[in-house]
Amino acid sequence: MTHDPLWQAMRETGQLAGHPVHFLEATGSTNTVAMALATEGAPAGTLVVAESQSAGRGRLARQWLSPPGCGLYVSLLLRPRLALADLPKITLAAGVALCRAVIAITAAPVRLKWPNDLLLYGKKCGGILTETGSLLAEGPPLVVLGLGLNVNTPLAALPAALQDKATSLAAAGGRKFPRGPLLTALIREVDAVIARMEAGEFTGILAEWRQHDGLVGQRLAWLTPQQAVVTGISLGPDTEGRLHIRDDHGLVHEVLSGDLTLASGPPA
Repeated sequence: MTHDPLWQAMRETGQLAGHPVHFLEATGSTNTVAMALATEGAPAGTLVVAESQSAGRGRLARQWLSPPGCGLYVSLLLRPRLALADLPKITLAAGVALCRAVIAITAAPVRLKWPNDLLLYGKKCGGILTETGSLLAEGPPLVVLGLGLNVNTPLAALPAALQDKATSLAAAGGRKFPRGPLLTALIREVDAVIARMEAGEFTGILAEWRQHDGLVGQRLAWLTPQQAVVTGISLGPDTEGRLHIRDDHGLVHEVLSGDLTLASGPPA
């Protein structure tokens, strides 16, 4: 059990940074729990925090490894005052919040990989999974924002196949970090960036995202949903947050989905 004072207070009071918290020692997926709570009437702002997940997931149905007591595994229930077309932008906005929180607490030189990964020295240390509920009901849409961060995760806890692709703040920084301040900073930054989106300030958020872009100008391989491979230079996201890649023939591709990796290796 962690001895972090802020973490302990969150567990004991059921509150964190003004949000009600459902704390779980273990669960399948915090996103799944948060979605279920929403259907039962849980208010916007509800947080689900777990010590471990057995079925944590990321983009493209990948597993997000969540060993106990090592990382942040949290989901936030949102009902943002946004148009449906703007909901995908929440992922980029959350990336900015994640960067700001990690840099403020640890000074780690984290970067962003479109659309939802946090990188540290080129390896993945965090991720974002945004999911929507029913969009047919009246009122603001239901969005569950899932955030995973490898804080003190030892590399030995990761499968051998991932140890050259993933890292943690502790593994890269050579020391452990208290999770309470990180979690508090993260939630406050998410609150701030969602408020900015609701105020119509996505242009400023995107400009900040671009400052943290870890792939712009680099040669990428894009594995399309049709399993074709497009190789070219990342131009970064456009004004709507959609990634553009210029291939070797000068054609610019708009990336809506699919997998990305540096062109020195095949798409993973």
